[in-house]
Amino acid sequence: MTPSPPVARLRALRSVELLTPTHTEATDFYSQVWGLEVVESETGASWLRGTGEEHHALQLTRADRVGLGRLSFAVATPAEVDEAARRLLARGIVPVTGPGPLDQVGGGYGLRFTDPEHRLVELSAQTWAVAPRSREAAVPTGVTHVVLNTADIDAAVAFYTDVLGLRVSDWSEHQMAFLRCNSDHHCVAFNQAEWASLNHVAYEMTSVDHFMRGLGRLRHHGVVPKWGPGRHGPGDNTFSYFTDPTGLVCEYTSEVAQIVEDAWIARVWRRTPELSDLWGTAGAPSAEIRRHMAGSPDPGPLAPTTPQTLTEGAPA
Repeated sequence: MTPSPPVARLRALRSVELLTPTHTEATDFYSQVWGLEVVESETGASWLRGTGEEHHALQLTRADRVGLGRLSFAVATPAEVDEAARRLLARGIVPVTGPGPLDQVGGGYGLRFTDPEHRLVELSAQTWAVAPRSREAAVPTGVTHVVLNTADIDAAVAFYTDVLGLRVSDWSEHQMAFLRCNSDHHCVAFNQAEWASLNHVAYEMTSVDHFMRGLGRLRHHGVVPKWGPGRHGPGDNTFSYFTDPTGLVCEYTSEVAQIVEDAWIARVWRRTPELSDLWGTAGAPSAEIRRHMAGSPDPGPLAPTTPQTLTEGAPA
């Protein structure tokens, strides 16, 4: 039997939405310290961009718990969104929004659906254009990948490859799987864990020089890495991990490996110090950063929540 084709051709990871009970503190951190720029804001929500072409790379939404709000992937045209809706329905997956114009800051034509672990996934085209920004400063261009904790890594990989058409670039033993949608080594990675949650969000720096100068700028603000700097084996990218005021993990990275589709052969990397960090500068991740990366069980953004009734700063 011929397998069903993926629902769409994903071009890039466009943006990530994070849910936070400390919206004001998180917005201040990502705009004043991390290096993003607020492009839109309203009560309980803010949208921030990097120096790239996307209207926003990060949406922060005030909620009564910490978690992942939405992953947004770019497709080329509204026709591809409509075709994705037809293919989702053929697989028994009913969109929760669309296809159609998206009533959201940043605009676009798209749809949203949930994956088997209740994450909300958006496919969108024709989002709003933004004025160019200089890339001279040591600030992120945008989001480049997310790592997601999963209770069943084989099922997660199967869904994102079969349904969304991502390709496996590499494995880190049977603990992590790195998936790509374009020439970047990965836009999504899955980490086998006790529960589904957000592990971390990575932001791309233009070069190693921008990466290191960014670390210097953070140090000036009194923010030091929880793990890093170093260079990973899988993906060959530089890394330095931090925590935001919500307790979520954010990463500066640069120089991710570029994939030539017809030539690339996936490998399985052993989980050894010399392969986890090729530079040998970072040491082993601490118990603290591992705890933050593990997060807490995330029921998904469509689970009941009370985004407007919380006192700012209350615990999740």
